[in-house]
Amino acid sequence: MSTAPTPPTPANALLTFARVGGLPPFSRLTPEEVEAAIDALLATFEGDRAALEGKLGKGSPGYDDVVEAVATITEPIERAWGVVGHLMGVKNTPALREAQQKAQPRVIAAMMGLAQSEAITKALQAIKDGPGFAKLTPARQRIIDSKLLDAKLSGFGLQGAVLERFNAIQQELSELATRFSNNVLDATKSWSATLTDIAEVDGLPTSWKSSASTAYNEAVMGIDPAGATSSTETGPWRVSLDVPSFQPFLRYATRRDLRERVYKAYLARASDLDGGGHDNRPLIASILALRNEKAHLLGFDGYASLSLATKMAPSAAEVHRLLGELRDVSKPVAVAELQELSDFAGFPIRHWDSEFWSEKLRESRYDYSEEELRQYFPFPAVLEGLFGVCKRLFDIDVVDDTAHVERWNDDVRFFRVWRDGQEIAAFFLDPYARPADKRGGAWMDDCITRRRHADGSVRLPVAYLVCNQPPPADGKPSLLPFRDVETLFHEFGHGLQHMLTTVDDVDASGIRNVEWDAVELPSQFMENWVMHKATLLAFAKHVDTKAPLPAETFEKLKAAKTFRAASVMLRQLMFSTVDFAVHNGALGEGKTAFDVQRETAVDNAVLPVLDEDRFLCSFSHIFAGGYAAGYYSYKWAEVLSADAFGAFEDAGVDDEASVKAVGARFRDTVLALGGSVHPGEVFARFRGRAPSTAALLRHAGLAG
Repeated sequence: MSTAPTPPTPANALLTFARVGGLPPFSRLTPEEVEAAIDALLATFEGDRAALEGKLGKGSPGYDDVVEAVATITEPIERAWGVVGHLMGVKNTPALREAQQKAQPRVIAAMMGLAQSEAITKALQAIKDGPGFAKLTPARQRIIDSKLLDAKLSGFGLQGAVLERFNAIQQELSELATRFSNNVLDATKSWSATLTDIAEVDGLPTSWKSSASTAYNEAVMGIDPAGATSSTETGPWRVSLDVPSFQPFLRYATRRDLRERVYKAYLARASDLDGGGHDNRPLIASILALRNEKAHLLGFDGYASLSLATKMAPSAAEVHRLLGELRDVSKPVAVAELQELSDFAGFPIRHWDSEFWSEKLRESRYDYSEEELRQYFPFPAVLEGLFGVCKRLFDIDVVDDTAHVERWNDDVRFFRVWRDGQEIAAFFLDPYARPADKRGGAWMDDCITRRRHADGSVRLPVAYLVCNQPPPADGKPSLLPFRDVETLFHEFGHGLQHMLTTVDDVDASGIRNVEWDAVELPSQFMENWVMHKATLLAFAKHVDTKAPLPAETFEKLKAAKTFRAASVMLRQLMFSTVDFAVHNGALGEGKTAFDVQRETAVDNAVLPVLDEDRFLCSFSHIFAGGYAAGYYSYKWAEVLSADAFGAFEDAGVDDEASVKAVGARFRDTVLALGGSVHPGEVFARFRGRAPSTAALLRHAGLAG
């Protein structure tokens, strides 16, 4: 009797990818593989680390023996964990969450053990103190300095119970950040309102009603397929807290009571008021207390001081100076803007009125609507225009190669970047909102970082670019609101710094080792080109008629760019100031972050904070992202980016020869040097001087 051979066990795709490299095999990755893959990778990592530490105890190790060796043993676990983190943002499922939460403590413990390694840190210090340090390239000297600082901030030097407490805090903070983010995602997708009366959607554009009708049908299909009978014209319509639904509703819906309801629901996300069991208030209190305790253990007077240790800004005083300088200019103008809006509406404006009446005033003053403007920004044309700008400025070609790679969603596209006949980088682009499993916002992350191997070969960088623009509807491509056009250019700016780097040392390549308050420079710089006339008119074509955006409409759009600019700036200053304030030491007995928010609003807002305001409960940037005590970075970098664009204006922004010359200099400094040079020096190499706020205030119409 013969026995059929046992079929081979399928290889763990995540584990294979982590060890071999290349592009992630997205079609074969499953949540069930995560725990086994991470366990195997951590076991190998711990063995490799022990062996490395043993070697470092003998002789006088050099740069490659320490820094490159550490990079080599950590890359497999970084690859796997990076893909898990990426999928948590773009294809979030209960199974993936569970797998990530199980593996996360072990990954954190392993990385903390590496950062706190006595053998490795002593070897780094020996290189720093030795005669060979001066012979290293400036990039490698900076990497050594950064790694020694990272070791200190990771708890190296702490002993006994203090070290144990520090490690426990690190674990808990990571877990709390994940819970915070998941709560925001769950709260956002759990709230919706069904509108059945045509009067309830009065004022809303047809494109919104079409999407809201589709959303209703998709929501009821799983419950009662026979109930999926909505149409664009008759409804029912489903409004949600996802930005492509929420934002147009506040802007166009004439029913003030419904705007108030939707606005307050948005403010209440992930709080005690959302009714969904996603309350982030206790998590905020724990996160702030733990961050403050962590800072004290490391010898800082508060988390804000700890944060600044790795920033371009030299001190808290300098941060406050910048915010104060911008506040002094924008606050009185913002007060006048609010009064103007109230006069136009005929009654005192409330929070849920601002978007609606701003749009009405904008239409009255500049004679165009955002909805009409969308028709000139079909996604394929905008993308082609973006690539054309990059060709002009940086001499690169972007080629679609989607058909030959695996993706996590059918809407994702893949592009390769070429220069001088050679491929230099690539990127994934995930453009559309998917509220069921994709978090909101837009971001860039690294999939693969450039690195030169010992054999001389260079591994090319690959980026993830993620947006949340409206998906295609009614047989038309995605039509981008103007702000989404700016967002696409913004995220591509981040991608350019990652992809156009010429730094071969992986620890300073692309966006790595770039101070956080300088990392927004390339992204915000790219936004400026959306308002350059020749650039915009080259790709702004009507989706149906293909007619170009009328020149007079562009002039209105340009004039409108400074419309309520002070209010927009003050809003960002409010976020920056409250972030810095809640992280500047202990809050005080009985005081909460929400109390600080109300105090901060006195000088940084023109409307009082509502009793129902729980915005901090969804402020993922500072409680689940990398912007804790660093949200000011947006304004800090906006000063840099406006001044950088000023170099093109000074040279002649419409002169092709000048644009190419200045663009090449920007490419070869800001984009190429990555984290190998301090950002202050990088900026000085490009601009020839230190940055100034003059260009930012001029662009915002607030100069003089």
